[in-house]
Amino acid sequence: MEPPVPIRPPDDSDEHPYAASRGALLGAFLAVVVAGLSGAAIGFGLVDVGCTGDCGTLSGIGALLGGLVAAGGVAIVAVLLLRSMAEWKAGGIRRP
Repeated sequence: MEPPVPIRPPDDSDEHPYAASRGALLGAFLAVVVAGLSGAAIGFGLVDVGCTGDCGTLSGIGALLGGLVAAGGVAIVAVLLLRSMAEWKAGGIRRP
């Protein structure tokens, strides 16, 4: 039986081998912000069109919920994308 292969400790360099690039992180952040703003505008518009009378509070709640749902969905996709990019950059999962 062969002895186990020793695992090397990670080096102390600034860049982690599994980390996504700064440009990808910035792009993901901007995508989440834009999606949140777009979702808020859509939520506000939907409530504003469907409501009669004084609907300021309801429109605000619609904007908040729309923004949260849109930003949350895009954030999930962005995290999955960043993880796959980092794994691809590292050369895939290598198991001994």
